[in-house]
Amino acid sequence: MCSSGRVSIAIAIACMSLLFGAISGAIATVPELGSARVVFQTNYGDIEFGFYHSVAPKTVEHIFKLVRLGCYNTNHFFRVDKGFVAQVADVAGGRTAPMNEVQRLEAEKTIVGEFSDVKHVRGILSMGRYSDPDSAQSSFSILLGDAPHLDGQYAIFGKVTKGDETLRKLEQVPTRTEGIFVMPTERITILSTYYYDTGAETCEEDRLILKRRLAASAVEIEKQHMMGRNATKLGDPFFNVTLLDLEIMIPL
Repeated sequence: MCSSGRVSIAIAIACMSLLFGAISGAIATVPELGSARVVFQTNYGDIEFGFYHSVAPKTVEHIFKLVRLGCYNTNHFFRVDKGFVAQVADVAGGRTAPMNEVQRLEAEKTIVGEFSDVKHVRGILSMGRYSDPDSAQSSFSILLGDAPHLDGQYAIFGKVTKGDETLRKLEQVPTRTEGIFVMPTERITILSTYYYDTGAETCEEDRLILKRRLAASAVEIEKQHMMGRNATKLGDPFFNVTLLDLEIMIPL
């Protein structure tokens, strides 16, 4: 075989090695979701997501506990930036219902930054935080588009599994701009939340019944709480946005 032929084969083998290496690297950054699923029932539809336990175990444990305690009920999405993020408010300042002591103690915890090589693409769940990398609490964003400039800077802990149509509805909500923040002009409320295990779920009918009961319960709680707020003349809960809401952001 002539030398030029050997060189061509060597180049081809090198190119194939690089290609397979790139594919392997891409696959390695797509972790497997655990079997637990969480559903946020909003006034625009449901959003379901799962967790990346192997990527951010401490973050997953914290967020899942907040869900189990009902901390996200009556909370809201305070930021919706089309093509970028829909961000859930910190539960300590974003809920309309008061928190009990157990909820408050869990919500005040900060989580170590579990940064990874998983990419920020549409549907990914990523923790909000202050400039301190270990300051994440309960605010997190759902990516509405690819944001590579966030990679390695914020803790990814899960992914949306159902509800992209709801995310598209959120992207159509009218917004206003306050500095670098794009915020909805109407409240996007998380009416209630529930969770289930895909490995143990065997009866869709039971799941739907539970879902309806939780939704009805959340609406009743919201009505009662709003009646109390009106009686004490505390005003529209949407405008009770604290500095904490505005500071726990993913920057542009």
